[in-house]
Amino acid sequence: MLEKIVIANRGEIALRILRACHALGIRTVAVHSTVDRDLKHVRLANESVCIGPAPSTESYLNIPALISAAEVTDAVAIHPGYGFLSENADFAERVEKSGFIFIGPRPETIRMMGDKVEAIRAMKKAGVPCVPGSDGPLGEDPDENMRLAREIGYPVIIKAAGGGGGRGMRVVHSEAHLLNAISLTRTEAATAFGNPMVYMEKFLEKPRHIEFQVLADIHGNAIHLGERDCSMQRRHQKVIEEAPAPGITEEQRTRMGEVCAQACRDIGYRGAGTFEFLYEEGNFYFIEMNTRVQVEHPVTEMITGVDIIKEQLRIAAGEPLSYRQEQIRINGHAVECRINAEDPENFLPQPGTIDTFHPPGGPGIRLDSHIYSGYRVPPNYDSMIGKLIAHGEDRASALARMRVALEEIVIDGIKTNIPLHQELVTDTAFQEGGTNIHYLEKKLGL
Repeated sequence: MLEKIVIANRGEIALRILRACHALGIRTVAVHSTVDRDLKHVRLANESVCIGPAPSTESYLNIPALISAAEVTDAVAIHPGYGFLSENADFAERVEKSGFIFIGPRPETIRMMGDKVEAIRAMKKAGVPCVPGSDGPLGEDPDENMRLAREIGYPVIIKAAGGGGGRGMRVVHSEAHLLNAISLTRTEAATAFGNPMVYMEKFLEKPRHIEFQVLADIHGNAIHLGERDCSMQRRHQKVIEEAPAPGITEEQRTRMGEVCAQACRDIGYRGAGTFEFLYEEGNFYFIEMNTRVQVEHPVTEMITGVDIIKEQLRIAAGEPLSYRQEQIRINGHAVECRINAEDPENFLPQPGTIDTFHPPGGPGIRLDSHIYSGYRVPPNYDSMIGKLIAHGEDRASALARMRVALEEIVIDGIKTNIPLHQELVTDTAFQEGGTNIHYLEKKLGL
């Protein structure tokens, strides 16, 4: 097992990684910015290193500082968590060339999956169903692009090959707007991602967002842990996630899960990953693969009993997977609400000091959070301050437990989006299950 690792992240995911490390007897190094010196995982780590001032470009995105922290503490590996540099192939490459273990996929795999055009090509080759589209980057010939759009069928969506997180995409409903949309998306892509390449796909009108969790080791073993439904979104950002996805049959789960696991074997994948699909009228369409642990991984852990972070650490240490596919069983249902320090009316971030914090409890309740009474939420980073997860024997009991937990949790001193979650878990359409990715925005009038 790894002797000591650097946790190259902050907040709840850094604390989550620290706990998994300590459970396995791994010593931890917490890196932090100047405003994060009082984070809970910094206090609990075996060692800590300040890597720079508050701006993430000067701290958590500072590759030389992160590698130096590993060098001066004699760590053997670096865990990137999610966000920041977790899907940066150059960072993974620098880590490995510096003699450390990167707890994640190989740099070339991250690079391939970060290029959406290359990712789709690889998935099609591996037999993963994809959205009908251009099968590569769009050229400069306007007539060919218009012909391609007619062949795919309107509406279509123009996407940046290097995009992600809902950025670098534009929906086109008619031929009159196609060429201008391609030009604008190219310009935005070059500015935001340093890559002007764009591609075209069929735009699905009312899809759901269904994703499959996978684990793969360096010995050629790969398994899936079932699916999650992440359709409750606002501006392409997930708000509520659940597992398993309502309405997905055991036959569909087995078929698509094995397709994803086989794709991992085909591309030589290593570590934890997530295949994201749009799901409409019984069909799955691949959109991207996240080559890291997901924010919503706890719902999968709750229904399978698998500790995904521990498996990441074991895989990085060269060990085989702890489970075979036939050992994975879906037990009940789990729902996760992302708790953000934001105004529930206008969604603006609400940094400040938490005067009083009281976590909820009871059977089936889990709270992944780094906050405490007196903790100051800085204005420099993402507004998420915790994830509230409820597990029950079925979906109805999980939602009932979530309603109680949302009533019980206390976070005073700042505004949070808890009132929004209280409204959503009692929403009739959400309670029925199967809402599409546009539902929340329409409900909010966005």
